Amino acid sequence: MELTTFSARLSRRAALTLVLATGLFVTSIAPVAAQQITLNFWDMIWGDKAYPAVAQALVERYNKENPNVKVVYRSVPWSNWYETYVTAIASGSAPDISTGGGFQAVQFYDQGAILPVDDLVKKIGSSEFKASALDAMKYDNHYVGLPWALNVKVILYRKDILEAANIKPPATFEEFRDAAKKTTGNGKFGIVAAGDASGAHWISHIAIANGGGLFNKDGSAGLTSERSKEALQFLTDLVKDGSVNPASAGYTNNDALGAFFRGEATFVLAGATAASQAGDARSKIGILPPLKGPHGDVQGLYFVNNIMAYKQTQHPDETMAFMKWWSDNALILWSDGHVNNLPARQSIASNSHFTGDADIKFVQDNYLQGAKTLSQAKGGTFPLLNTIDGDGFLWSLVQAIWQGQPLDGPLGTAQSHLEEVLGK
Repeated sequence: MELTTFSARLSRRAALTLVLATGLFVTSIAPVAAQQITLNFWDMIWGDKAYPAVAQALVERYNKENPNVKVVYRSVPWSNWYETYVTAIASGSAPDISTGGGFQAVQFYDQGAILPVDDLVKKIGSSEFKASALDAMKYDNHYVGLPWALNVKVILYRKDILEAANIKPPATFEEFRDAAKKTTGNGKFGIVAAGDASGAHWISHIAIANGGGLFNKDGSAGLTSERSKEALQFLTDLVKDGSVNPASAGYTNNDALGAFFRGEATFVLAGATAASQAGDARSKIGILPPLKGPHGDVQGLYFVNNIMAYKQTQHPDETMAFMKWWSDNALILWSDGHVNNLPARQSIASNSHFTGDADIKFVQDNYLQGAKTLSQAKGGTFPLLNTIDGDGFLWSLVQAIWQGQPLDGPLGTAQSHLEEVLGK
């Protein structure tokens, strides 16, 4: 009896040992399920009211195609956008990846908060981007952001007003001045502008168009250089002619566009896709060719908005993979989300959605070749550009010009302030 009980116990022990051994063996060879990681993606609102939903749907598509990654989408409004990112970085709660303004990545990179994207640019291929767009992302021998959307500044004109005055669309500085003067009268003006950031774009745009800009080739302040001053004097002369709506100094961008869309002005400086907001007036609006300056320069201003990755991410490889996917699959953001910039990727820009639009095709063919960023002659990018772009001193300068003040005083003040910001 004792032997039988012992044998039974031994058999149970043997069985248990076999089960445990088998379990350990199975455990050792069974694949471990990949743990899903989370990426936080903050995206600025780049289009009309449809944009956030279209972008959210694109993220959901990525999540479906990549079940090991969950991208959490957050739509960030432009109001207080800078403070939103600064606060997040300072508190250790920055996103893994975001889109942002043209100089956001370089400023945060200089603060140690941004990862370079050199390998990603190499993987996509530099031929996918305009050389100047890539150059606009280069700092400290690294690409600090991936070019995504190009904000090209153009001069829109009212076809109906020029046709009624029997004037051909101007192509030079002097033709532009003459057309603006001849179409001013009876409560209408040749030009309407703004006194905010969009109005300040006139400063850089016209200076670059004349071969000048905010900076000299050595990076020093260049507002009072011969070419820049000559261009700003041209704006002053337009005001002296009575061609600029005197309300421009107090107008916002929406005010200026509204007046232009209502037919109260012949010309306005705006983004390349701004005419799409004109409603019933859309067919009456055209885009001038880049104005040729008195020295033969044919150039203009554009901004290279970009996508950036943050050093706080715990998943840099997955973040870069998502950045590439987002860039590769961004066409729907234009077709359905109505992005108000042009695409930086050549493969997307060549899609019929853009080449089939006569105005966009015109900008691609005529503006992008000579377009320059805010850093123009200096080239590349640098952290202080974010400060310079948002400082407000250029707003003060353009407001003074629209108010008809003599140029030397406000220009000298702006030059001194720019020198102070640059530290030289």
